Amino acid sequence: MQQIKKIVVIGPESTGKSTLCQQLAQHYQTLWCPEFAREYLLKNGTNYSFDDLAIIAKGQIELEDNYEVRGTKYEVSDLSQIPNSKFLFIDTDMYVMKVWCEYVFGQCHQFVLDEIATRKYDLYLLCDIDLPWVADELREYPNEAPRIELFNIYKTILENQSTPWYLISGTNEERLQNAIEAINESYI
Repeated sequence: MQQIKKIVVIGPESTGKSTLCQQLAQHYQTLWCPEFAREYLLKNGTNYSFDDLAIIAKGQIELEDNYEVRGTKYEVSDLSQIPNSKFLFIDTDMYVMKVWCEYVFGQCHQFVLDEIATRKYDLYLLCDIDLPWVADELREYPNEAPRIELFNIYKTILENQSTPWYLISGTNEERLQNAIEAINESYI
């Protein structure tokens, strides 16, 4: 069995991460791992605590691990169509959890830091803040200043780690094309 390439899509809220993961999975005919936080907050409410972020981080890791072994625990449409998938697109990782913990609570769970140190990914796609912010019941930062601040935090993190990364910007269609070019340049 070939080694799956894990590609993480990160960035501030409302930057098209989930859309891009879905589009990339469709383009490459593979799976994408959704963001566990969305499901958790929709179920438990948006008045979250620091401890909730540890639960969310652990849920994200479990979800990602299950998708990595071909969705054995989570229901995914016809897995027989992707027996030798080359890529797994991941909507969020522990860098996102670190930024969220520190931005909101000024501290980070040791579990998150330990996972950052041990988990390995093959490529990061950083979504730019050039898409218009779209309100939904879970989004917290509609103003430009926090979006810029959060984007710069993510960019600094990526600049200071060793995994290759690309900035993805433009319209949704341009983002998809830019991401495909970055992936193809790296792996095809």
